[in-house]
Amino acid sequence: MAEGLYRYPELISAGLSREQVRRRVDTERMHRLSRGVYGRPADRGEQLKAIFRRLPDGVVAGFHTGARLHGFEAAPSDDVHVIVPAGLVVPRIRGVVTHESVLPVQQPVLLEGVPCAPAARCAVDLARSPHRMNALPLLDRCLRVGACRPDQLRAEVTRHARLRAVCQARRLIDLADPRAECPQESQLRLLLIDGGLPAPDPQLWVRDADGIPLYRLDLGYRKRRIGIEYDGRSHLDRERLRRDRSRMNWLAAHGWRMRYFTDLDLYRRPAYIISTIAALFAA
Repeated sequence: MAEGLYRYPELISAGLSREQVRRRVDTERMHRLSRGVYGRPADRGEQLKAIFRRLPDGVVAGFHTGARLHGFEAAPSDDVHVIVPAGLVVPRIRGVVTHESVLPVQQPVLLEGVPCAPAARCAVDLARSPHRMNALPLLDRCLRVGACRPDQLRAEVTRHARLRAVCQARRLIDLADPRAECPQESQLRLLLIDGGLPAPDPQLWVRDADGIPLYRLDLGYRKRRIGIEYDGRSHLDRERLRRDRSRMNWLAAHGWRMRYFTDLDLYRRPAYIISTIAALFAA
């Protein structure tokens, strides 16, 4: 048989017996990619296409799966997330999370062989989720990789009016910034904003007297010369330590007040971060 994806009845109709199907699977000439769907040895893309062979027309990939397909997934999910039009009956499939939606998906795109919601729709749906601290990193990355533009996010969120948590999504979209380089930087920025502080600039360049960019800070307030760094390193080698100490000394000598935070501070002591930076504003 030609290469492709086949439902079990299609294999039987093509002249294969149950024993022949079983033998091909046992000898790895063919793989069972999903219940009742067979094809080439599975990779993630083939398994996703196999799942969609079991879903009715109108179902599209979205949420975490859509974000992955568009290249901006920030919080990986092992499940396959799909958007189902309201009232459409779909089979229960292990590992598939269905999101029934009264809001139609406009202009689905074909990615990795499956229909997918546009990037802006995936981003807004995730920004409306309860996991707010994971939503801003995702929006930042969506803009950073160029999956969509800020105006497309704003246009999409207007379509979600009166839906659950749309106000949260709108607020987060206003805060989204493509300069952020990692989820923790985005979360730290959101924490400071929620704590009543001005939004710091991500990836802020500090220049020397000649205007040449010298050091780049994770977050900072240029006018107040406050720098904020998220330190996710588990260890420092000697050469890295030398460079960091030289950098810290130069910044201190030029009036920059630097503060460094770790995952312990971000996820267990958020009030400590806010009070530390607020004290610099008050000084």
